[in-house]
Amino acid sequence: MGSLYLRGKTWWMKYHVNGEPIRKSTGKKKKMEAREVMKMAEAGIAPTAQAPSGDAVTFERLSGLLVRDYRINGKKSLVRAQISVNRLAEFFQGKRAGEITTALIDEYIEERMQWSCLDCKRVWFHGDRCPFCGSERVSKGAANATINRELSALKRMMRIGAEHTPPLVERVPAINMLKENNTRKGFFEHDEFERLRKHLPPHLKPIVTMGYKTGWRMTEILTLPWTQVDRHNGCARVEADITKGDEARTIYFDSELKALIDELWDKRKQRRSFCPYVFVNRKGTDRNYRFDRAWATACRKAGVDRIFHDLRRTAVRNMVRAGVPEGIAMKISGHKTRSVFERYNIVNDEDLKRAAKQQEAYLETQGGHALGTSLGTLPKPQSKRG
Repeated sequence: MGSLYLRGKTWWMKYHVNGEPIRKSTGKKKKMEAREVMKMAEAGIAPTAQAPSGDAVTFERLSGLLVRDYRINGKKSLVRAQISVNRLAEFFQGKRAGEITTALIDEYIEERMQWSCLDCKRVWFHGDRCPFCGSERVSKGAANATINRELSALKRMMRIGAEHTPPLVERVPAINMLKENNTRKGFFEHDEFERLRKHLPPHLKPIVTMGYKTGWRMTEILTLPWTQVDRHNGCARVEADITKGDEARTIYFDSELKALIDELWDKRKQRRSFCPYVFVNRKGTDRNYRFDRAWATACRKAGVDRIFHDLRRTAVRNMVRAGVPEGIAMKISGHKTRSVFERYNIVNDEDLKRAAKQQEAYLETQGGHALGTSLGTLPKPQSKRG
């Protein structure tokens, strides 16, 4: 005759088979259900598929399912998901699925938001200087957007566990996402772009020119092969497996880009290079990868504080200002939703000044006289004496 005993909230069973003691989890939290499972086990009847005990399913198993899901479905954000999983593991490692509650997740959020002092080791929230010892040697907390990407990965792995057959997670906890307000709004004025390009190494200048003219993402530019460039018709195509929106795009070169592409082709022939990429490294043997140090140096010398993605914002703004229909501009830059496109169509101070002058000119045509006082009121009509 077997026996039941509690481990946490789950009933475990002990029974004997051929004189050997067997200890197993019933996977049940109710004693009546656990007793039925034990009777079946003693009778040698295999139970039907059921959810593993919450004691058995760990964070490691759920995170493994998430990574496999991304890999099987060929998601381009696999690397970002793996980074999020690694960061989550530092906090949730060894935790069972049933232990990952909303309260525990909130603790994780709070820990990720904390700033810490490298001198006195104390923690606080926000502020470039330690409020305890005054030190400026501080470690910043993670941005809300970064935390949200990690929370999204956690939510996804919990849902995968809940949808598993049999289910691995009984209930997906509520996860409170943070408000994001760190959207960059930087863009280049033309003279700023010219100064930056002047201070870049020769092999990087064509890359930034392509970004400035087309609004293509860095990866789309750096991985562009010659097989997708039509020099005769002056155009290039980026395939769907490279684009973020999973849609292929074609752009036509202006005179500067066409001359630039022809020059790169001539250099390739002179080197007798077999590198398949258009934008190659200094030696011409392979494509360019990231060039953060060269970019930072050029920005410092040019007196600008920009990131490469600001070229994309600039291209969108320039196309709209030049009168390119928004639908065509979105096709060139690769924006699928109007909300994101509008966010990139940035208004600067000159646009606001121009709007004020246009409004002033319009109002001057109303009533046939100019506007008057510093209070913004119209001049009072002169009183007539009879």
